[in-house]
Amino acid sequence: MKLQWRYFLLAVGFFTRLPVPALPDFQEAELNHAARYFPLVGLLVGLMAAVTWWLASWVLPPALAVLCSMAATIYVTGAFHEDGLADSADGLGGGIDRARQLEIMQDSRLGSYGAIALVGVLLFKFQALSALTPAILPFALIAAHALSRLAAVYIMATTSYVRSAGKSKPLATTLPRQDLWLASAFGLLCWLGFAAMLGVNHSAMAAIRFLLVTALPVLGIWWWWRRLILRNLQGYTGDTLGATQQLTELAFYFGLLAWEHFV
Repeated sequence: MKLQWRYFLLAVGFFTRLPVPALPDFQEAELNHAARYFPLVGLLVGLMAAVTWWLASWVLPPALAVLCSMAATIYVTGAFHEDGLADSADGLGGGIDRARQLEIMQDSRLGSYGAIALVGVLLFKFQALSALTPAILPFALIAAHALSRLAAVYIMATTSYVRSAGKSKPLATTLPRQDLWLASAFGLLCWLGFAAMLGVNHSAMAAIRFLLVTALPVLGIWWWWRRLILRNLQGYTGDTLGATQQLTELAFYFGLLAWEHFV
């Protein structure tokens, strides 16, 4: 149990700015074992976003409350995933071949493709969250952050890391099956829980409809993004994992909006 707590703290320390106690005898290879807790970190980040929104909504207009929630997630993660999205867009958009794309992605400067992708996703996210019914917005934030990190774990599990070194190199070994099962449990917890609540309060068909309508956009974006990085890079980098999180998070919000429209 102590070892599992250590892996969880490693995941929190790697993906957020939240303070964690010093971990003696740290080995980078331990981060691979911490991958099972990445969706749980997403649950934590989503919970902070939901609490921020709830508190802000008491004193601020709805749009500003949403912005406060978004700002909280960016702050607590150090814009880790947003940076990956921007770098991925710059590399895939501006590079003429694989070597050049990887080189651009390592450049710390923000290019036009990255700026457009970053601003675009943030605007879409703001509009989507603002359009959601307030009663389900806290759930949306928690579930989206967990599911989107699970999507990144599945990218790690089904593709190969393409660099000989890098910030995600310690993560880039084959994930044991039990780690994938545990990550899946954390990532799907809120999503399936909400579906179960619909089944109890309404009908089994309502729960199935919710699962289908919200899952399809996430799966579609995940499949498209995985195919794109395999075709261009032959695998993933830390930046493409960050982009995976951002894109699938947004896709989940779109799915929720579609579900609200149909019901």
